[in-house]
Amino acid sequence: MEVYIPSFRYEESDLERGYTVFKIEVLMNGRKHFVEKRYSEFHALHKKLKKCIKTPEIPSKHVRNWVPKVLEQRRQGLETYLQAVILENEELPKLFLDFLNVRHLPSLPKTESYGSFDETESEESSKLSHQPVLLFLRDPYVLPAASEEVKYNSSS
Repeated sequence: MEVYIPSFRYEESDLERGYTVFKIEVLMNGRKHFVEKRYSEFHALHKKLKKCIKTPEIPSKHVRNWVPKVLEQRRQGLETYLQAVILENEELPKLFLDFLNVRHLPSLPKTESYGSFDETESEESSKLSHQPVLLFLRDPYVLPAASEEVKYNSSS
């Protein structure tokens, strides 16, 4: 897994002061997705991670001014933080994977590949619970009995 924070943006808000959102790029198994998080979410993650794994230092919570240079330093610090968590821990906690919107995969050593997407999908499908989208009262692929067929034909 590779993690980068390529950019950040300022978000205006009517309910509170404006805030900065960091765009996180996650590369895993040849797939890329993005997640946006505020610094407060990083800080909350850090507090939880400290209880279960060895964590690197996180950039300071307090920033004197919100000039682009300072925000760029915070972006770099948060990127380094995420990368260090990945490097320093053999197995990543579920809360870290959830933070990055990564599906939890069976734990494998970092040097092994995870195999194809299809293999991973089939291994996990037995663990997932899905809600039915359609409900059939009868099997739609079984032909109706002869007596039921007459009912359907006579109504036309």
